[in-house]
Amino acid sequence: MLPHSDKRPAPNGLTRKQVTAWRNSMFTIFGLSGLGLASWVTRLPAVRDALGSNTLEIGVLLFGVAVGSIGGLLASGHLIARIGARRTLVGCLTVGPIGLTVASVGASFAPSFALVFSGLMIFGVSAAISGVAINVSGAANERALRRTIMPIFHACFSGGTMVGAALGAVAEFLNISVVLHIGVVAATMFAVGQLALRYVQHERIPIATAEARDRANTVPDHADAVLFPADAITSDWRGRLALWREPRILMIGMIVLGMAFAEGSANDWLALATVDGYGVANEVGALMFGIFVTAMTVGRLFGGFLLDRFGRVPVLRGSALVAVVGLSLVIFGGDISGGISVAIVGTVLWGLGSALGFPVGMSAAADDTHNAAARVSIVATIGYAAGLIGPPLIGGLGQQLGLLNALLVVLVLLAAAGICSGAAREPRPARPTA
Repeated sequence: MLPHSDKRPAPNGLTRKQVTAWRNSMFTIFGLSGLGLASWVTRLPAVRDALGSNTLEIGVLLFGVAVGSIGGLLASGHLIARIGARRTLVGCLTVGPIGLTVASVGASFAPSFALVFSGLMIFGVSAAISGVAINVSGAANERALRRTIMPIFHACFSGGTMVGAALGAVAEFLNISVVLHIGVVAATMFAVGQLALRYVQHERIPIATAEARDRANTVPDHADAVLFPADAITSDWRGRLALWREPRILMIGMIVLGMAFAEGSANDWLALATVDGYGVANEVGALMFGIFVTAMTVGRLFGGFLLDRFGRVPVLRGSALVAVVGLSLVIFGGDISGGISVAIVGTVLWGLGSALGFPVGMSAAADDTHNAAARVSIVATIGYAAGLIGPPLIGGLGQQLGLLNALLVVLVLLAAAGICSGAAREPRPARPTA
């Protein structure tokens, strides 16, 4: 049998070069998603000052993201099933930058609370749908590659947030206007995103027959690579809704919910919680957010090794424990000798512990290729609902209890994620038949 070359078709009809280009494009798109989110989050203190808002009103602004996200999440599975993840992403990487630009204009020229809210709602629709679509496409690419890659995709998202956090800190330090900073980021997201999408493949590439694989002389260890067939059960919305009753999918969703809530709360509130809870400058708050996303990136880059060595369940349980310890240090660090230094250590642990829950949940949802795209959409929807709707809840509690105390809710959800980790166990290899 001849070795597999870039020009010979892979079992799913793609060449190795095409699958690799698809992977590299997903790296870029995940990174752009993180860049857009972090660029806005790091300017929240400046937006609050420009609008003259309090913590509750900032929570209402974030609820604008949530309002858009609810609609986006409800539509995402049906939209992706109808037009595919790639075409969905084309629209999202056009609409999302527009929403960010509108919000930045509302925070800069004759500051308008309503305009910022509207822009964030537009961004929320795009972010929610895009978040589901990139995970569907990423899970399909992972299956085509035949290796664990999802944590690295999410590491690219975290890498994008690192870049966004760094740019936000620099913009704060240099007193660059919100509209100029966010406008440049939005233009970059659109231009680079549309270029990267040229290399993204459809997640429902037809599966080659055994005869076709033989003609292609594919290597044995790659001969079973399949993507996501369009199964009959997902041909209409009733069939897709029926998958929401699967116990394993709901348990995986609980894992992702807890971890996404922990990540989303840090994304939206860590900078402000540090500024208000520890009495430090805005730049220090932006730096703390940068420390968090850096820890998440490291956890995702090296998480694949831990998953291959120990398996999903032990790693997820250990991650939940580390995140609980880290978040506890952040919440109660002001009462411990060392203050902000203790909070920095806690932020590192919080980021490391929250790193793998979301990507592992995506991979676990795709274990069974039948209706895999629909299952990944369900789990991603649960995760993004937690990550986008939860933070405004933290804002409401923070107005009454203080932001640090409001984060106690996240501890409960992290514990629940650890308890449900068994649902993500790898499928047992099929027994050989005679």
